[in-house]
Amino acid sequence: MTERSVTHATFAVERSYAATPARVFAAWADPVAKARWFGGSDWEHELDFRVGGREVSSGPIDGTVYTFSARYQDIVPDVRIVYAYDMHMGETRTSVSLATVELTPDGEGTRLVFTEQGAFLDGLDDPTQRESGTGSLLDALGKELER
Repeated sequence: MTERSVTHATFAVERSYAATPARVFAAWADPVAKARWFGGSDWEHELDFRVGGREVSSGPIDGTVYTFSARYQDIVPDVRIVYAYDMHMGETRTSVSLATVELTPDGEGTRLVFTEQGAFLDGLDDPTQRESGTGSLLDALGKELER
C-alpha cells in the first residue's frame, strides 16, 4: 500500500507583461487563447469561464495522462481570478489547490501575481516542481500576449 502523506505549501509567482490588465485577463478568459498557452498542443482543453464554471485540461507527459480540473470561485474582470483545482496522474489525485491570479496596472502594462495554496498528496506531487511549472506557464502566457 502507498504511504499516505500530505505536504502543504504556499507560493507566489510574479510576472510583468507589456499588455493591459484587460488583455491579460482576456488571455485567461478566452478558450482559444487559453488553450494555446495552457498545456500542450496535444492536450484536450475545455473552459467555462464564469463563477461556478469548470475548466479541464488533460494530456500526456512521458506516456502518462495528467489532468487539471478546476472550478472558478471568484472572477472580477481585469482584476482577479480565484479557482480551486486538483491534479491527477492517470486516475490518481496528486494535489488539491486554491489559486489566485491578481492583475494590477503597472504603467502601460500589468503586474500579475499568482498565489497557490496547495495540498500535495502522498509524495506524488511536489510544491517546488509546481512552482517551477507555474512559472513556465506564465512565461507561455507572456508569449501569447506578444502574438
